[in-house]
Amino acid sequence: MSAVGSGDIDGQQIGRGVYTIDPERSVISFQTRALFGVIRVRGTFGVEGGKITVADPVEESTAEATVSAVAFASGNAKRDEHVRSEDYLDATRYPRFSFVSERFEWSGDHGTLRGQLTVKEAKQQVTLDVSQVSGDERSLTARATTTIDRFAFGVKTAPGMTGRNLHIVLDIIASR
Repeated sequence: MSAVGSGDIDGQQIGRGVYTIDPERSVISFQTRALFGVIRVRGTFGVEGGKITVADPVEESTAEATVSAVAFASGNAKRDEHVRSEDYLDATRYPRFSFVSERFEWSGDHGTLRGQLTVKEAKQQVTLDVSQVSGDERSLTARATTTIDRFAFGVKTAPGMTGRNLHIVLDIIASR
């Protein structure tokens, strides 16, 4: 799709239109605490794909993404296998999560992207704090953060032993 205008984000003129998320270059990382908050656990989820549509006005922009539960990785094979099991993500039955935006607001040097995150069969409103967006007519990069309460998505195994909240950082690269 060729640009027919541009959206002003953080003083940049990013080409209006549809950008496809690059799963190979995009990363969703997380951090949580385990063993009653004593141990820090970090890892990643795989990005399967998605798209970002830059609109004019920029507040009408949208985003959607698919995240791989199967690609959950924390650097500990035994833990990763357990988190992908029925006890937590049930990645065999629910191999992916999805996010669909509902509203985007940009103010000054940051934005807020609100939307629905579906994990397993639970759908919840989440808010992403968009701290960085850059790009041009051909590519777009974005960084956003959020905190997810796993209990809100029905993932309640081992309270105390496994962190309840996951602090998420999304580093997204998309192109046309």
